[in-house]
Amino acid sequence: MAELPVLRTVLGNYPHTAPLKNGDVGSARMGLDLLDVSPIHRAFAPMVREEAYDLCELAVVTALQAIAYGRPVVLLPAVVAARFQRDRLVAHASRPVRPEELKGKRVGVRSFTQTTGMWVRAHLAEDYGLAAQDIRWTTREGAHVAEYTDPEFVTRDPGTAGLPDMLREGHVDAVVLGNDLPEGDEFVPVVPDAAARDEQWWQKHGFMPINHMVVAARSTCRENASAVREGYALLRRADACVQRPDGVPHPTIFGYDNLRGPLETVIDACVAQRLLPRRLSPEEVFGPAREVLGSDAD
Repeated sequence: MAELPVLRTVLGNYPHTAPLKNGDVGSARMGLDLLDVSPIHRAFAPMVREEAYDLCELAVVTALQAIAYGRPVVLLPAVVAARFQRDRLVAHASRPVRPEELKGKRVGVRSFTQTTGMWVRAHLAEDYGLAAQDIRWTTREGAHVAEYTDPEFVTRDPGTAGLPDMLREGHVDAVVLGNDLPEGDEFVPVVPDAAARDEQWWQKHGFMPINHMVVAARSTCRENASAVREGYALLRRADACVQRPDGVPHPTIFGYDNLRGPLETVIDACVAQRLLPRRLSPEEVFGPAREVLGSDAD
């Protein structure tokens, strides 16, 4: 009897991935070798540069850059992480700043390509008319996709201090923080009505801002497309195990049609912020996945 294929897989810990990790959802056709990479963004560069995994969670900006620069990944129509972003832009309580005062200010972000930073800049443009180049961006890291070069209005500071310390010491006027958003009253939001604006944005657009999707290695799609199809099916089955009320934003989205509008919004923002070398077409984004998944992802 032939040995079942096993896909090396990296996924974060969420309610909708728990059924895969605890064994409640599985397959008789293939297996998932679920690897623990923490923080999850440490898996991104090895995936887009080396095809280090068969299936991998990947930030949407990194995924789109990987497509634009011809890296060997196939973007699946699966969003596994999304959240509202306006509250991720913070200042120090001793030096608060309003959004309309950010023009010409220094704002720190882990990487200019970080998806949270992309959404913060998109919201600043939409809400306050601030373009990405109106702000002096300071970063700690480069892009996961090695071919990408930061624009001239971005400065790299590879020092040892983290973003919160840079803010404490006054090296920057505000910072964008992702999952490491600290508790307590030392830092204050730059957008004072973030929750209300996020609610209005969701009512207008109909989805929660996308953070992470799932990609497959191109070589795995070529050599074992059936296992990739089954892996995608497992993601959808695991997500279906989570009971969510109607009328509230969900952190997951599946299917080409459901993702067309959200991805067009992301691509528009990436082009405006010079995160992409050119505008990507729908065929470039999901054409390779359609060849692998066929109608399974409609």
